[in-house]
Amino acid sequence: MAETNFLKYKEKPLVRSGNEIYYGDMSEPYVVRFEILSTRELDGKESADKVSVQLLKSDIQLPMDKRIVKETVRESMYDALDFGFVWLERALKE
Repeated sequence: MAETNFLKYKEKPLVRSGNEIYYGDMSEPYVVRFEILSTRELDGKESADKVSVQLLKSDIQLPMDKRIVKETVRESMYDALDFGFVWLERALKE
């Protein structure tokens, strides 16, 4: 049986697997994928300092290159989350 108790942000699932974080509901047309490309130590803790952001169509039948709607690389996790959340919100309103 599939796991359904995910951490949620603004009523949408936020799921991490290794260096990848997915945000959004797969039953909706789009989700956002964040990939931590590099990290650095900040105050004794590991912090993401380069993050890839992709707005994806949630149709898993499509090849990955056809699923990517928008993509960018940001210099912090905060900036990446900001971009991803806005992209998803706008895409789902269309």
